This record gives sequence, structure tokens and C-alpha cells, in this order.
Amino acid sequence: MKKILVTGGAGFIGGNFVKYMVNKYPKYHVFNLDTLTYAGDLTKHSDIEERENYSFIKADIADREVISEIFNNEKFDYVIHFAAESHVDRSIKEPEIFIKTNVLGTQVLLDAAKSINVKKFVHVSTDEVYGELDFDPDTFFTENTPLQPNSPYSASKASSDMIVRAYYETYNMPINITRCSNNYGPYHFPEKLIPLTISRVLNDEKVPVYGDGKNIRDWLHVEDHCSAIDLVLHEGELGEVYNVGGHNERTNLEVVKTIINALSKSNDLIEFVEDRLGHDKRYAIDPTKLEKLGWQPTYNFETGIEQTVNWYLNNENWWNNIIQGKYREYFAKQYQF
Repeated sequence: MKKILVTGGAGFIGGNFVKYMVNKYPKYHVFNLDTLTYAGDLTKHSDIEERENYSFIKADIADREVISEIFNNEKFDYVIHFAAESHVDRSIKEPEIFIKTNVLGTQVLLDAAKSINVKKFVHVSTDEVYGELDFDPDTFFTENTPLQPNSPYSASKASSDMIVRAYYETYNMPINITRCSNNYGPYHFPEKLIPLTISRVLNDEKVPVYGDGKNIRDWLHVEDHCSAIDLVLHEGELGEVYNVGGHNERTNLEVVKTIINALSKSNDLIEFVEDRLGHDKRYAIDPTKLEKLGWQPTYNFETGIEQTVNWYLNNENWWNNIIQGKYREYFAKQYQF
């Protein structure tokens, strides 16, 4: 039985990927490694936690001694590395945490993976490492776009990308890097735009929108992202970078209005707030290289957002439990209401 280590498997994308792999590959043993920070949640795995091909390991990827021991004991065949601090707003306030986890943690994992000769190390990154695009609809990020990160978060991810690349070039370590556009879907932590909007609209609360709301993002359903990483893991050419995007560009304001309309609420709930520092204007991915490998998304934005809104309507207990306590305190401090 092949052993697959998924780091950050209690988070949003990693958590969905864990479920995807456990269900699709019963002959793979999937190990979910997570340190369970504020955004870590294991309740999403209640339906698979008793499976023979699933195990959870609580550990910090930056703890070299512990990580080394885990790798030496389990001898993983593959590593899919999601674990990261990922919220831009938090990186602006506390950049050191992002450097420790995203940069140093990645290097610790690479050393551990190299020591046991893993068959492949897939590093999951973000389109934010490319910086920003203008509003020309014919311009896109490709795998050859220079890295120009503009936030502490994206700078930490760009740094980890370069370290992964260096291990391929220096040590001939078998790696791939994926860079995705904005994800959405089930189990998305409520501080991010789409779940935040859904939860606040359902509670008839104001929805904060940065600046004028005209910043554009390319949206990718998390299930399509999981299938893309699965393909790269099994078919990706060693050393290559693959962009993952869905050609679903929307302004932040359009996203919020779409959700409000889907829930039959009023646009009066929109509250424009002071723009975020270093707020990139536009992200847009050209996924041609991955499509040539055989990938196609199954969701467009309309079908994906309908599925996502319905999921939040049917799983209110999950997100209600999360938005209590410390998260609530952070929300009030961040948006001043």
C-alpha cells in the first residue's frame, strides 16, 4: 500500500484533498498531518476517520526533530504539501508567522522527504506569487510569468516555491509545483470572501467589501483543484510548474452580489470598507499547460457557487460553531464592526 502524506490536511483545500484521495484510492494510505491552528478543523473528516486507509498526525511542519522522526518511521512514498498560513490580512499584521510556517516549514519538509527518497514532492502554491495583472482581459499568468509577490503572504509562498525548485535543481529531488487561483467550496473557513459573505448574509449582517470592490479574482472550485493535483501527482513531469485556474473571473463586488441574490437578500447589506494594504488589482490564470496534461474543470462559477451556497445552507452548524469565540474577536478588530 502506497503511503501519501498530505500536510495541512485539516485546512480547507488540504482537507478536501484528503477526503478526495481516501475515497478515490482505497489502496493508498493517506496520512493527514496538521498542527491544528485556528483554521484547522477535523470535523470535516468524521466520515472517513475510521477508514483503514486514513490516519491523522498532529505536528508542526517547522518542528525539524518531530518531522524527521515521522518521516523515518513511516517512509512516505509521496508528499503533497498544502500546509501554510494563507490569509493575506493576517500576513499584513503578523508576517513572521508566515515566514516560519511557509518558508522554514517547507524547507524542513523537503529535508525530511529527501532523506527517505520520496517518489515525488508536490508543493501547492498560489497565483498570488506572480503579483498582479492590469484589467486587460487578454492578459494572464503563465508558468513563465516572473514572480513579483506584493504581500507578506505571497512573498512567503514565492520563497517556498524557490526553495522547492532549488531542491530539484541541486539535489535532483522529484518535485512539482502547482499554482492555483482563488478556491471556493465546502468547508471554506469563514474569514475568506465567499463563506464570509454567505454566513453574514444569512444572518442579515453587513458584508465588508474592500475599496470599490472592483478587484478581480479567478475562481476555482476546490473539487476541480483536487482533481488537478491528483493528475499532477501521477502524470506531472518532474521539475515542472502547473497553473490551475478555471477562467472564472469576477470582481469581488460581483461575487458578493451573486451570493446576495442567490439568498434573496438586499444589496443594502454591502458595506464598503477601507482598502487592504497592497491589494492586487487582478489575478487570472492560463491553465493551458495543465489542460494539455488532461485536466478540465467540471464547475463553472455559476454551477460552483450554487453548489457552495447550498452546502452552507445545509451545514449551518459547521460554520456557526467556527465563527464563535476568537475568530469573532479577530473579525471585529479587522473590519471595525
